[in-house]
Amino acid sequence: MQKLRALMLLGFCIASPVQAGLFSDDDARKSIQQVEARVLVLEEQDKLQTKSIFDLQGQIDMLNGELRKLRGQNEETAHGLQDAEKREKDFYVDLDTRLRHFESQEVSVQPKAEPAVSGDPDDPAAENRAIEAAYSLFKAANYANAAKALQEFIKKYPASVHIPNAAYWLGETQFALKDYKGALVTYRALLKASPDTARAPDVLFGIAGSQQELKAVTQAAATLKQLVGKYPDSAAAAKAKKILAK
Repeated sequence: MQKLRALMLLGFCIASPVQAGLFSDDDARKSIQQVEARVLVLEEQDKLQTKSIFDLQGQIDMLNGELRKLRGQNEETAHGLQDAEKREKDFYVDLDTRLRHFESQEVSVQPKAEPAVSGDPDDPAAENRAIEAAYSLFKAANYANAAKALQEFIKKYPASVHIPNAAYWLGETQFALKDYKGALVTYRALLKASPDTARAPDVLFGIAGSQQELKAVTQAAATLKQLVGKYPDSAAAAKAKKILAK
């Protein structure tokens, strides 16, 4: 723009001698002033236009930055949802594996009738036969009859050395029957009555599984942490660590 102004002034000066006879000095000065004023207007317009372009580019850069940030947040959210879905799926798979561990490898014919547990409560042989019959139903995945047999055994032989195992199998049976509230009650009663039972780690794992099925996810996580803290070397703790890590 400075070059334009100089060229216009130069042209006017060159033309002035030729037209000296046509214009007075006052007219010449007025023409120069008009040209200068016009040049100044053009310069100001150029400055404003340049500033507008820079302002617009700044706004575009800012919007692009916000767009990149939103895309990053969206990707993080999608990734978090995928991780949550995978953790939930892995938890259910692990629970299913734990239950199937107690089932027989091949079950061709399942017992149909509920075994009798009648007899003398003080007869050790009758007591052993009763718990063996109930456990056979449990192993055969005949959970409905197994639950009845185990409940009857616990009621008939409350002082039996087999009570902790019977209560644990009852909790597992209730879980398999999707009676998660009943399983939770059975597991907790077992820990309260026999806190030192060798089944304690597995019982805590069963409690966590029941809580998960009942949508008490926070409580389930707390139970798994309790299991790891109290029985860190147990097989149940190893499974709990994997679930918590995921």
